[in-house]
Amino acid sequence: MTQKSHRKRIVGLAALLAALVPGTLVDRALATPAHHPAQHFPASKLTVRSILHMDLTRDIVTMRLHRGVYHGTPVWYIITDASDFGLAHDLNVNYAPKLANMEIGCSVCVQKVTITAPATAKFQEGTVHFQGIPKFAQSRILVAGPTGFPPAKAQPGAVGGPLYSPFIRFRGSSVVYNAPIIATGSGPFDVTHHSNTSDRVMAIDTQHATVKMLAIRGFDAGQQILYLSTEASDPAAATIERATFVPALNKSPFLGGDDFLGSARERIFVMANGQTGRNNPQAQGLAHNILDGAGVGDASMQRGDILNALANHGGDSLNVQGDFPTLGDPRHANAYSPLWDAQVGVWTPFAIAHHLNTRQKDENQVLTLAVKGLITGPMGMPYGSAGFIINCPVLAFLNHRPAADLAPNPLPN
Repeated sequence: MTQKSHRKRIVGLAALLAALVPGTLVDRALATPAHHPAQHFPASKLTVRSILHMDLTRDIVTMRLHRGVYHGTPVWYIITDASDFGLAHDLNVNYAPKLANMEIGCSVCVQKVTITAPATAKFQEGTVHFQGIPKFAQSRILVAGPTGFPPAKAQPGAVGGPLYSPFIRFRGSSVVYNAPIIATGSGPFDVTHHSNTSDRVMAIDTQHATVKMLAIRGFDAGQQILYLSTEASDPAAATIERATFVPALNKSPFLGGDDFLGSARERIFVMANGQTGRNNPQAQGLAHNILDGAGVGDASMQRGDILNALANHGGDSLNVQGDFPTLGDPRHANAYSPLWDAQVGVWTPFAIAHHLNTRQKDENQVLTLAVKGLITGPMGMPYGSAGFIINCPVLAFLNHRPAADLAPNPLPN
């Protein structure tokens, strides 16, 4: 493949929009309401074992909250992954060894941080000093297009400031952690329109060090999973994902890297034009999320319509992830990474006309469809990396653990 043809395949979601659509408070709701009883969730189904509570009636997960500082300003973050096996298990987070490759060719992809011990020297957590933070003040704007996706307008609600990356490494250490900042300041925290919090923060309690985050449903190896979306390197993707736009992460190693030497990425499979319709068992994709998942509004505890659409009516994009921590083959379990290399698929007119555009749940089945020519990349390009990443740490599986792909890999090794 020539360098020119390779460049033509690198199409971010924002570029796709430009081609298809020209011109394109205080939180006091920490207690679970009596009319929304939280479901008991077995700890054995969690991949992030530090999770405190899971409410599947609204897909809200309660996580441990950590305090840091940025030039004297308090910031609040979560920890979901670590590149070291022992430290990941010590923190009860995902083991993601690929994160050790994050700085290859991209020094800004990892924040170099320091830590200070508590002034009282008691048995408690130290304070992380960050070099960069997100800016949450911008309003998230998502306007549906004629068919949902591509949207007529997309503006992310948060943008990473200079030197911000959710991936951090302490000076003097080689371990990389996934530690997204989800709020800034001393409060009050706006969990309605998110002027100082992530768009996925539903409630925050700094006194008890907990935060409630809106999770996402998807699939891996045929099984339903839950994950978060905290950052994306494309503005339209960040808007749809309710994530922070961090363009520097687009330089992370490396486009199409997947399981190859030096890669920090894993694949995530996204359908652009899947079926739509609330409660349609075959609905899936970006158009479905925008139209049926109430994607245009700000998510909050007060927006029961959004929470209900996502948790109880399958309104998420229902993306398919690649390797997962519970897979039976250690090669694939240890190839998990929260840094997802987006593979955006477009169903062909032939596939749609013959009703082949059904909901997909397994990466190899998606790749088989691409080999058969039933899905392509955006604008008819060859199927593959779309040119942007999403930070999507996995949290849990819902029923049975993802154990093995449902089909053989149709691609050469």
